[in-house]
Amino acid sequence: MTKTRAIAVVGTFDSKGEEHLFLKERIEVRGIPTLTINVGTKNPSPFPADYDLYEQVVADKGVTPPSRDKAIQTVIDQARGLIKELYRNGEICGIISAGGGTGTHIGTSIMHALPLGIPKIMVSTVASRDMKNSVGTKDITMMHSVADILGVNSITGMILDRAAGAAFGMVQAQWKQAQEKKRVALTMFGLITKAAEAIKESLEEMGYEVVAFHANGTGGMAMEELAVEGYFHGILDLAIHELADDLMDGYCGGIGPERLEPIAGLEIPRLVIPGGLDCAVLEFTRNNVPEKFRDRNIFYYDFRSAVRLSLEETRFIAGQLAEKLNQDISRIKILVPTKGWSEADGEGRPLHDPVAQDEFMKTLRHDLDPRAEIMEVDHHINDPSFAELAAKVMDKMIRRIE
Repeated sequence: MTKTRAIAVVGTFDSKGEEHLFLKERIEVRGIPTLTINVGTKNPSPFPADYDLYEQVVADKGVTPPSRDKAIQTVIDQARGLIKELYRNGEICGIISAGGGTGTHIGTSIMHALPLGIPKIMVSTVASRDMKNSVGTKDITMMHSVADILGVNSITGMILDRAAGAAFGMVQAQWKQAQEKKRVALTMFGLITKAAEAIKESLEEMGYEVVAFHANGTGGMAMEELAVEGYFHGILDLAIHELADDLMDGYCGGIGPERLEPIAGLEIPRLVIPGGLDCAVLEFTRNNVPEKFRDRNIFYYDFRSAVRLSLEETRFIAGQLAEKLNQDISRIKILVPTKGWSEADGEGRPLHDPVAQDEFMKTLRHDLDPRAEIMEVDHHINDPSFAELAAKVMDKMIRRIE
């Protein structure tokens, strides 16, 4: 008989034992087993836990780190290893946790060890704050506890029971794609939406599934992580705008060093297009332009504005891009639309700057391995003809790998 997989209930049971026991019971009453993991660093679990990492890591082995932060990191590392092993062995189908600031940090850090599609629910007292670092690139569902998590009462009980219900419902999901297709990752952002839509349509007509990622920092990194997991047959990097915003501390910055670097051990072709590299997107309007940008060309978008990069900034990004791509040029091609790289860039448009574009190409050609193929085409990035061309190049690159 096949063993029913369990939902992992993970938390600091030494301080939130009552609440996690309640979660366990409310999940099990719905008909799904649970597997409990205590990640508290102060005391053992007040109820019998399936895995008590206080006992295994701190007490039994006598390796209590000298400080709170090290104790927390130790238990996170141990729990991540355990949760990955349980998932590999087919013992768990989801994970749920509840906590305050520390509990949220521990819980979500452990959830990051699980792949896309495995339900991950965090009931948190700080869910209404900026959860960028906690959620990161993962499909973690954050649920605000509203009241502090100190015992089970009429409010926390209601919230926790609904979280248990959510976990129960999520692990019942049965949807599967009707037809398995080769997958292409496509990066995009607002100023090249027309290009992304047209490229997606062209690739789908060729029989591909297209998975789009908003190149907002997190989106680009999520795409890179899934590529490492072997999820894609090709990457059409239409929007490498994140490089500009990362340099300028813009709206779509915050990328890690992995962005645009080779996928080790996997033959995934990547078509690189300088979408959005004409500008950095910053949070200001025409009514409050920072002094340092008042002599720049600016495209006022909404609550954000796109600022044309200077020649120095343009040279830096071209060199940075070349440095990343030079690590492995064997599966790289660069496609450059010479008539403009965004909605705001092109003849008669606010960010048009042929001198800066020429400087970018001059630096890129100088710094890039001469064996890398650069194709310059007489199109604007949002032209339908460019989208068709980009899709065809991507298709040929994928077919060459087969």
